[in-house]
Amino acid sequence: MVQSTHPMLSALWHNLSTCVLVLDKEFVIHYANNSSSELFGLGIKRLIGQPINNIFSHHHIDFERLSQYALNDGVDCQQHRVDVVFVDNRAATINLHARRINHQQQTFILLECRRIDDEVRFDQASNQMHQYQAARTLIRGLAHEIKNPLGGIRGAAQLLQYETCQQERDQCAQLIIEQADRLTELVDRLLGPNQLPKKAPCNIHQTLESVIKLSMLDNASQITLLKDYDPSIPDIVIDQAKIQQVVLNIVRNAQQALESAGTITLTTRIKHRMRRGERLMKKALLVKITDDGPGIAEELKDTLFYPMITNKEGGSGLGLSIAQTIVEQHGGMIDCDSWPGHTEFNIYLPFDDDGTGSK
Repeated sequence: MVQSTHPMLSALWHNLSTCVLVLDKEFVIHYANNSSSELFGLGIKRLIGQPINNIFSHHHIDFERLSQYALNDGVDCQQHRVDVVFVDNRAATINLHARRINHQQQTFILLECRRIDDEVRFDQASNQMHQYQAARTLIRGLAHEIKNPLGGIRGAAQLLQYETCQQERDQCAQLIIEQADRLTELVDRLLGPNQLPKKAPCNIHQTLESVIKLSMLDNASQITLLKDYDPSIPDIVIDQAKIQQVVLNIVRNAQQALESAGTITLTTRIKHRMRRGERLMKKALLVKITDDGPGIAEELKDTLFYPMITNKEGGSGLGLSIAQTIVEQHGGMIDCDSWPGHTEFNIYLPFDDDGTGSK
């Protein structure tokens, strides 16, 4: 049985708000602090010596994964928002964190559990509010984008009713076609890229150099573009044109945010063990785009990648939504962090185990 011999250390463990358990390889409990007793509704004496499965009447804890990562690989294992039901029929949602520890030539699992029911309810309420606001913004944006071409189509059709000159009739018909095409283009952009990426090995730095050249063509102000590349990065299998589109869109957004002066930095690095939901990217390429502009407005942060969300005059709000779709088509992920004076977009693209990009 694992016990603490130092009184102060024992007092600290027992007064933690987080439930702490020590399990052996068979998941039998050898140590439990006071928060464990509060969480599971059982006294510490009843917890110690029991297989952890016995304290639940139902649960979604993946003990096989926990054993594989924590015991066999020696890698910290986390499981988020796990639903459990205790033996007294109380239900809860918990977060788990498992780590392998060695004590007196034996291997144990240090398991931390934290109840997050209130956090989940708060997040759900917050997400619902953000989704409602985003939906309203989307509807208003769509209404604006659709109303203009529809007005043109209606006006041209009315003229056709009374126009006798063939040339004028042709012009009205052409106007109708143009406005219908405009609506079709809007729908296509809302649906996002409709073609799968055409992947091939490429040097990411060549792609970024093309972005810099294109960006400098529109750079009439004093905006500086800096490069912080890792030259050891191998070729990665991606759709070069689509990834260039993603980075170019973000760089141009940064240029517009900076307006007249500032710095944009393009950084490349290799990252290991990047997690994307339940998927683990053992090796990933990071492309970071950073600027020292005013930052993203607080009201836009949570819905930044939603379609039709923008604070730019005349902007469609579709650029970042399309960028996210393209990155996800590559099996990667994109995120953003921003505060006044700093905005960074991080694009993660997975490599295969052999060092080449994911096909």
